[in-house]
Amino acid sequence: MRPGKLGVWASSNALSRTQLVELAQGVERLNYSVLWYPESLAYESLSLGGFLLGQTNRLCFGSGIANIYARDAFTARAGHDTLNSLYGDRFILGLGVSHIPLVEGRRGHTYGKPVATMRAYLDAMDTAEIDLAPPARNVVLAALGPNMLVLARDRTQGAHTYCVTPEHTAMAKDILGPDTWLCVEQKICMVSDASRAREIAAKQLARYLALPNYRNNWLRLGFTEDELTGRGSDRFLDAMVAWGSAEDIQARIDAHFDAGATHVCIQPFDPDGVATPDWRALEALAPS
Repeated sequence: MRPGKLGVWASSNALSRTQLVELAQGVERLNYSVLWYPESLAYESLSLGGFLLGQTNRLCFGSGIANIYARDAFTARAGHDTLNSLYGDRFILGLGVSHIPLVEGRRGHTYGKPVATMRAYLDAMDTAEIDLAPPARNVVLAALGPNMLVLARDRTQGAHTYCVTPEHTAMAKDILGPDTWLCVEQKICMVSDASRAREIAAKQLARYLALPNYRNNWLRLGFTEDELTGRGSDRFLDAMVAWGSAEDIQARIDAHFDAGATHVCIQPFDPDGVATPDWRALEALAPS
């Protein structure tokens, strides 16, 4: 399995069972290739993946991301092998080191050095003796910095990048090379008024501005501390959330592909602030 060009990234945390089913079946109906979902403080990642796979026939799902501190490497390998064996190679196990507040503050673990911790986790996954033979290995890493991207290239099928720009996509592709998956998340909001679009973007990005992993990556990309202060500068907000018409948003998606993305998953914010994605945007940008 190799992800198709276009997918959807949707926050599942606040959705009910009925809303989750509607989301999965709606994304499948629109012919997107992958539905990505997070693991934060709500649904457990692999359990949710199994539920969503059972509600659909051909749509693939990706954990974006499964927190490696939430389960040991044996369990992650068993979960990957189980879901792909039972559901016909339709699950991508996206793995990440998460963030210190979620790992230490909420889970009570000690947050290790990200690359070394992930490398040891992958070593343990590789040596886990699981009595299943899945159709393929579908593992990607949440990777922003060069060292994690190298690890993704060398040890997995690729990288899942989040809160990034086309410039980051070009840098990541240079590291990953031609044969590795580069699955890029892009936030979007289909509104034409700049003030309203930036208000929505600022509300959605507030949680990420407080996390050092993202801030450090934005500084590497050339944003300044001043631009990451408060709600964020207009330049920063516009870089993170593509807004405007379907054509405007498509131009940003195309910029990621031009920079080397193999897959772009759009996260469409509903302008009315509801937890479900903006179906108008998903329909407008759906693969033909």
